[in-house]
Amino acid sequence: MSDKPVITQKQPYETKVEAGKTYYWCACGRSKSQPFCDGSHKGTGLEPVAFTAERTATVYLCGCRQTADQPFCDGTHSAL
Repeated sequence: MSDKPVITQKQPYETKVEAGKTYYWCACGRSKSQPFCDGSHKGTGLEPVAFTAERTATVYLCGCRQTADQPFCDGTHSAL
């Protein structure tokens, strides 16, 4: 397997998160549970990105895996 992330979509994942809960964003793009990790990264050299929601809200998680603000979308997909 490659250590290069797979682009799962060229738009963010609109995702509801709960305050205080920790989430693991899929950084490899291979998870079947997008945008969250399901362990599919094993052997890729990539690791999921853990984040704890500061508040209950809707967030936009990167789908192209090219963001500079992991795990959040920064609009990089617009240039792909």
